[in-house]
Amino acid sequence: MSAATVGLLAGMALGFAAFFGGFWAFLLVAFLGLLGLLLGRMVQGDLVLSDFTRSRDGK
Repeated sequence: MSAATVGLLAGMALGFAAFFGGFWAFLLVAFLGLLGLLLGRMVQGDLVLSDFTRSRDGK
């Protein structure tokens, strides 16, 4: 599935959530979508959590 198709589906899901559920449903769908994206990237190996956490001494 291309990136444009995924973007279209995500936009439609957010639009339906905003229309039928209101602003808070829109925010919930957006947050869960972002969480799913991050978890998917971690499972796929494109995102490593240790890249964001490092010691204060810079090592």
